[in-house]
Amino acid sequence: MPYLSMKTITLHNGARAFSARLYGPERAPMVVCLHGFPDNADSFRYQVQDFVDAGYQVLTPTMRGYEPSSITQNEDYTLRSMAQDVNAWLDELKQPQVHLVGHDWGAVVAYMVAALIPDRLLSVTTIAVPHPRRFLERGVARVPVQALKSWYMLFNQIPLVSDHIVRRNDFAFIRHLWRTWSPGQTLTDEEWRGLRNTFGQPGVIRATLSYYRQNVSPGQMLRLKPSSADAIQHIRVPNLAITGENDGCIDTRVFDHTVLGDDHPAGFRIERVADAGHFTHQEKPQVLNPVMIDWFRQHERTPG
Repeated sequence: MPYLSMKTITLHNGARAFSARLYGPERAPMVVCLHGFPDNADSFRYQVQDFVDAGYQVLTPTMRGYEPSSITQNEDYTLRSMAQDVNAWLDELKQPQVHLVGHDWGAVVAYMVAALIPDRLLSVTTIAVPHPRRFLERGVARVPVQALKSWYMLFNQIPLVSDHIVRRNDFAFIRHLWRTWSPGQTLTDEEWRGLRNTFGQPGVIRATLSYYRQNVSPGQMLRLKPSSADAIQHIRVPNLAITGENDGCIDTRVFDHTVLGDDHPAGFRIERVADAGHFTHQEKPQVLNPVMIDWFRQHERTPG
């Protein structure tokens, strides 16, 4: 395997500081990879080498709230604010346009970036999560079993109780989510140690559960209160939407009812991966990496 150059950098948005890793050659087109829950910036460890070998520079930032330096007294974990994080990073790196890839909450933020600032993106790849606004409007209604699979969203709303449950017994709750969301995946000791270190940091559990409390509260899910996802409608960037057939978190059938042509004027594609669960990109990199690279190449910046 070729030597993979990597440097650790710090990105900023106001008072918040975000650690990130930057791989590959400077001045190459950039792919930015956003992780989800319960995960960390190592989420795309099986993609980085292939993306670099294909001629891309790769950025893997730590999302807001997943380290103490990005936790501030202003406990704002709304989608709009996290999309502004991405915009600030691109400004800091002097990147006019990038390919954006997101998994789980990283995918939700990627949709928001594509909806609000599409001119910063060449393409968007979203893994395991369909169009967020349509998910709230149609997901459970069209695929009722999704109500059962979304139990954790309601559980994570309970202050103090869910914080305690996530932390207790050496983060057994997080292990449970990985097992049920991706039944065929087994984390190595090193991978599990990295997750424990992430969620063991001061303030991280409260911050990461705030994603749910601020964006998918019961009132928002029942459409009784506005959600920040309401700002997401037209995705004016080519969208590759990836779903695993065995996803125990977001039922793959939800994609059939929530990824609608009218919402994607720049075009879209659904890639359904057999024998894969929620962490599809980690379970089937040999399948997905060529698909994602081909998607990037189809949507490169036009010279001039």
